[in-house]
Amino acid sequence: MRNNHTASHAERDRARRFLRSKSLSESVMIVAAVALSAPAFGASTGSDHATVGPQQTAQAAPASQPEDRTSSKTQIRLERRTPAYWRVTVDNPPFNIFGPETIPQLNEVITAIETDPQVKVVVFDSAIPGFFLTHYNFVPPLSESTGLTAGPTGLHPLPDMLVRLSRAPVVSISSIRGRATGVGSELALASDMRFASREKAILSQWEVGAALVPGGGPMARLPRLLGRGRALEILLGAEDINGDLAERYGYVNRSLPDQQLDGFVDALATRIASFDKKAIADTKRLVDFASLPPDPEIAAGWNAFIDSVQRPPAQAKIKQLMSLGLQTNSDVETRLGHYTGTLGDR
Repeated sequence: MRNNHTASHAERDRARRFLRSKSLSESVMIVAAVALSAPAFGASTGSDHATVGPQQTAQAAPASQPEDRTSSKTQIRLERRTPAYWRVTVDNPPFNIFGPETIPQLNEVITAIETDPQVKVVVFDSAIPGFFLTHYNFVPPLSESTGLTAGPTGLHPLPDMLVRLSRAPVVSISSIRGRATGVGSELALASDMRFASREKAILSQWEVGAALVPGGGPMARLPRLLGRGRALEILLGAEDINGDLAERYGYVNRSLPDQQLDGFVDALATRIASFDKKAIADTKRLVDFASLPPDPEIAAGWNAFIDSVQRPPAQAKIKQLMSLGLQTNSDVETRLGHYTGTLGDR
């Protein structure tokens, strides 16, 4: 009885925390329901089977089976090149999709970045050709999302981790080769610096094309980086932005020839890692005062996402994308800007 009472108290506390966002559980349930009803996952055959098969099993099997499967798979790898210089690599083939099973792994890394007394610079990159980090995963069982609780900032775990990364007393650099779509763009924007492959980087906030509002803070971050007009072009156009245009707009610090990207980022990170940690942390903290959005702006974006995902137009468009091959078809993932453009009213 005591355990049941404690669990009930925790559930009430969690419910109150998310009241203004009209319940995370409700929103995730709606999105997942759309995904589960999409014909792309019920009727896939042939070459798609290797990708879709485990997800189909997760739909039909008890919740404990997919939880065991996802918890044992490392999607976020941390390499301590030196005590002062770390690399964080996203490795979730085939498309580096970000899901609820990814959140504990990324949170562990963010916590280590916040608390380690020696680390000074962290570089985020990808092990998957063509994909830096993409959108949220719509397929896992409901329990993997509905069980999430707020992070230390009081925000949902995803925006919470991005806010904490921006404020950590450590320099964060995103090295973008491939698609940084949705969550990938939001991770890049939360980083202190962004460097992109001229030939291979694509950045995108695709959500409005699917009748969604982005939830990871780009409405708060992009205007501060690019100005209002260019921020609205990226957010409302929901189009793919290549490396050169991203540099011209200020979406990234620099766009470099692909063969030079790794060497440049490594040299910069190594240089910063050689400097005094206190000087780095204090300088970054003072820049943060002048440039980072306050938490209420990030929270408002998350709440708007929760509202948008419950609307019938978003549910219909997500279902359309899933039927076209979102999460299973490499052409859809590679040209997501094109495919979201086909969903609009004509």
